[in-house]
Amino acid sequence: MPYFFTWSAQRGTTGIELSGGEGVYFDTVDKGRFLDMGSLTYQAALGHGHARMIEAVRAQASRLCISTPNAVYPEKEALARELLAHAPAGFDKVFFTLGGSDANENALKMARLFTGRHKVVSRYRSYHGATLGAVSVGGDWRRPLVEPGLPGVVHVLDLDERSGRAGKTDIPRVLELEGRVGAVMLEPVVGHNGVLIPEPDYYARVREACDAHGALLIADEVLVGFGRTGRFFGLEHWKDASGERLVPDMITCGKAITAGYGTLGAVLVHERVSAHFEDHVLAAGLTHYAHPLGVAAALEALRIYDEEKLPERAASMAPQLASALELIVDAQPRVTSYRAIGLFGGVDLELDRPGFTRLAEALERRRVYAHLNAGNGTLIVSPPLIISEDELADGMNRVAEAIDEVCG
Repeated sequence: MPYFFTWSAQRGTTGIELSGGEGVYFDTVDKGRFLDMGSLTYQAALGHGHARMIEAVRAQASRLCISTPNAVYPEKEALARELLAHAPAGFDKVFFTLGGSDANENALKMARLFTGRHKVVSRYRSYHGATLGAVSVGGDWRRPLVEPGLPGVVHVLDLDERSGRAGKTDIPRVLELEGRVGAVMLEPVVGHNGVLIPEPDYYARVREACDAHGALLIADEVLVGFGRTGRFFGLEHWKDASGERLVPDMITCGKAITAGYGTLGAVLVHERVSAHFEDHVLAAGLTHYAHPLGVAAALEALRIYDEEKLPERAASMAPQLASALELIVDAQPRVTSYRAIGLFGGVDLELDRPGFTRLAEALERRRVYAHLNAGNGTLIVSPPLIISEDELADGMNRVAEAIDEVCG
């Protein structure tokens, strides 16, 4: 092939030759139609071949297809206002990016500019993107391969890797010991690295510690935002110490912001941070900042999420997904635990890497797509939010059959 495949050695690697799709199914040239239980790379929240999304991008291309970073046009302002309407009170500015990685990258840059501090605290077994700064903050296998990376990153391991839950966080103590930390960057729910769900008081403690030590709290909603967990933003599941909606300092977005129909990311910024840049230079920018086609896709996606109440729908279907995962655990001793929130769930499997290869082959034979992470021993499902109850049941049956074949 004249191009690289991502996250892999190139020799022997082959890709899926996509040819289209409809609803929760995508089509391939050589292997037929797959039931997409992974939303591709977690971005296809509205599924495949969505007519409204395609028309929105087409219509935008006919109106305004190219812009400059500082251009002003109606859709750009409308999208910013829509995003801020879903954020907690006090958020008043949006910085647009090309995707989730550079949303996190620019959030880190803003934190440095605002606080004058370079240290960042994040978790092991997290993923924050592929650019050098973002991968440095991440805590999985990708980081050591490219080190030295961003200086001043401190990782903590305070989520139980098997249960995915923890009532106690080490972050307050780490902030105290480290001193002059500029930001704490966390996925509200750790995503591809295991669907790790903190206990109810986890983020209240983190928020209090950030306030006490002058650190900003950055919520990385790239994977779990836009309804995946049954709330528009994943952090909405947690309250602050007074029982009110927990308010971070920045929220980063990507993936489902366009439902995969455009290239876009965003950093939502609270007024306590954005006010700093009224009189101080925001040293950040991108050639394709707020590209019209990505903006159009995001604006239409947000309309559909709201009109069809897809976050609420994900919440209503959560028991069905959790029940299906529980049945898998009950049926297979080598499947040790499960976790689920909204239309997002995973199981832990006692399989070696060859076992995960066999599982991938078993899923492919059943024409079902899910996420396998041999390094963490997990299988993760995150179907499009438009999935029906019957389609979800079919998908989980196929997943269960594949696991039974390999683990039985």
